[in-house]
Amino acid sequence: MTKAHLAMAAAVALTLGACQSYPVRTPDLSVLPATYPAADVAGGVAVADQDWTSVVRDPRLARLITLSLTDSRDLRVALLEVQAARAQLRAQDASFFPQVQAGAQHSGTRQPMMQGMLPETTTVGLSLTAFELDLFGRLRAQSQSAFAAYLAAEEGARAARLTLVSAVVEAYLAERAADERLQLAQLTAKDWSASLDLTRRLKQAGQSDGVDLAQAEGQARTAQAELEAAERGHRQALNALALVVGAPLPSDLPAPMALAEQPVLTEIAAGLPSDLLSRRPDILRAEQTLKGAQADVRAAKAAFFPTLSLTGQFGFASGDLDKLFDHSSRTWTWTPQITAPLFQGGRLRAQHSLADVRSNVAVANYEKAVQTAFREVADGLAARATYGGQIEAQVGVVAAAERRADLSQRRFRAGVENRIELLDAQRSLYAARQSLIQLRQEQAVASINLYRALGGPMARAIYG
Repeated sequence: MTKAHLAMAAAVALTLGACQSYPVRTPDLSVLPATYPAADVAGGVAVADQDWTSVVRDPRLARLITLSLTDSRDLRVALLEVQAARAQLRAQDASFFPQVQAGAQHSGTRQPMMQGMLPETTTVGLSLTAFELDLFGRLRAQSQSAFAAYLAAEEGARAARLTLVSAVVEAYLAERAADERLQLAQLTAKDWSASLDLTRRLKQAGQSDGVDLAQAEGQARTAQAELEAAERGHRQALNALALVVGAPLPSDLPAPMALAEQPVLTEIAAGLPSDLLSRRPDILRAEQTLKGAQADVRAAKAAFFPTLSLTGQFGFASGDLDKLFDHSSRTWTWTPQITAPLFQGGRLRAQHSLADVRSNVAVANYEKAVQTAFREVADGLAARATYGGQIEAQVGVVAAAERRADLSQRRFRAGVENRIELLDAQRSLYAARQSLIQLRQEQAVASINLYRALGGPMARAIYG
């Protein structure tokens, strides 16, 4: 064995010794239970079979969602990130192929002629520049990391699409609730204004005093103030809806559905918690990020090993253009080169440690994504199980408040009840109706949030 061989063997031994083995952590999914608490696995329609067009029942809302999927800037950014990740993947995969370049050169001198030398030389040929043979998988690991980043970007775009749909639904439900509050405020202002007129007539007839009139005036003024607030809330809700959609609201939208008609499907089967691992885009994105981080660890580990690169050139060189491409003018060079890192001040070890830490961070983020998904689904199921009964009870509260307000109005007209009792009955009815609108909005929002928490449909298409 020559001295050169001994030196190379020593370099390889040093790099192998420097390459320490770092354990790769795997996610701990023991926190994921077998079933959801108090969930009916067989009930409802499976979310895997429900696209948003089936979950959304309101044609006006469906039109707005379709518009948002075209005009939303957030979704556009997510799709552009997918294109950027795809281009990065192609650029990384290009390292597996040799880089071949063509060139030509002509050189001349003015010095006197010397025997055996040419005053002018023309060279043409092809060159292979530093093509690395991936002996230890460094380039392959980098390609796997880029591919995982591309898949993570795709899942991110799918998550953005699902989030956009739910955001439009929430903004639309908020606008519908604001519109119903505005209608309630208009009706209440009209009723309390009529009550003020009645109180004035009763005072003129001597059946009521100034205190009752002052209370009626204050009540009417309050109704007017709340009407203005409701008008402001509805306009702001429209502005928020237009912002989420990403375009001005069209004037030819279909007529809306009332909240009581359930514009969003409420009965959606949850399935099993394990389904989230293959359905939720944020979990799938965290999984791809984890795979990319682990590939980066392998690439950092492979950097400790020697690198074998090839450089070559084939062409023709001659001082006479007529003989440039003759057999005797052929030239070629072939230079294999092996390099091994000996001392870099700990840079490779630090890069390996950094990649390992990032891999552990990706594991923790994956576990957190799974835990968050389970909690969101469990909260959605709890909401679905309780909102129906609460709304039914609140409907009874509104009916009782309506009967009380009607009886108080009659008793006040008959002079057997004072103004305070009527005022309290009317305020109770107004508050009960407000609460019912709020509960119906919350139920619809909880339904679309459950759909989002379950990951939406299994279809992987992110563009439609």
